[in-house]
Amino acid sequence: MARIAIVGVGAIGGALAGLLETAARHQITLCTRRPMDALTVHTPTGDILVKAQNVTEPANAKPVDWVIVATKAYDAEGAAAWFPSLCANGAPVAIVQNGVEHRERFAPYLSSDRLLPVVIDVPTERRADGSVHVRGGTLMKVEDGPLGQAFAELFAGTAARTMLVDDFATAAWGKLCFNSVGALTALTLKPAGVFREEALGRVAIEMVAECVAVGRAEGAHLDSDLPAQVLAGYRAQPTDSVNSLLADRLANRKMETDARNGAIVRKGEKHGIPTPMNRMAVALLEAVS
Repeated sequence: MARIAIVGVGAIGGALAGLLETAARHQITLCTRRPMDALTVHTPTGDILVKAQNVTEPANAKPVDWVIVATKAYDAEGAAAWFPSLCANGAPVAIVQNGVEHRERFAPYLSSDRLLPVVIDVPTERRADGSVHVRGGTLMKVEDGPLGQAFAELFAGTAARTMLVDDFATAAWGKLCFNSVGALTALTLKPAGVFREEALGRVAIEMVAECVAVGRAEGAHLDSDLPAQVLAGYRAQPTDSVNSLLADRLANRKMETDARNGAIVRKGEKHGIPTPMNRMAVALLEAVS
């Protein structure tokens, strides 16, 4: 059994809480800003009622064995406010966030050897009633090492698949390539079906091609046909599928523009690689946010 705290219980945090509940051997604490009476996770195989303690004030949290941060990427400071209490006995922190700058965000708050970046793929949405709707399976990728292996063990026996990878940069940049074109749904205010339009499909391919070029400069090994793969992936989704960037804009919430397309632009500048499509997406999203 492990004592596990989840900081940020939105779509991703809720999905992870549901998985850990099915392991039936952990003590789960949900760290939220507002009280939660209950958490129900709807999955293709049935509903899961998460039995967990809910804490709303960092000062009231008790030390745990693991902390999972599933907040938005821009809320590193808010998430780190929980560390003094939760990590008092040396607990490591798994960072389940978008982008490629996981460790950089939390470097001011915790030493690098206690931080574990996680790339996650799970189709999930948080509903207006507070429940979480998981549409499909969960795949997570973590660095192969003692921390990564211990994290994978937390989910042993659940429906999640956790891959231990030697090349985490490739995993993170590959996910960012997929996430980058989510900006187009946020800009058009349309779900995944919009990618079936030929003109927008061409724009998506150009955006991903920029991400591939920058990712390669950062050391990631990305296939040349990845832009076409990303577009095919979006076109294979249900036409009403909503990614997190669009969901945030529709709900009038702050968007993760900087962690996603902004990171491509920043790293591109670092290597002298032009990223006009992603730069335009950042400018437009910042203008409408």
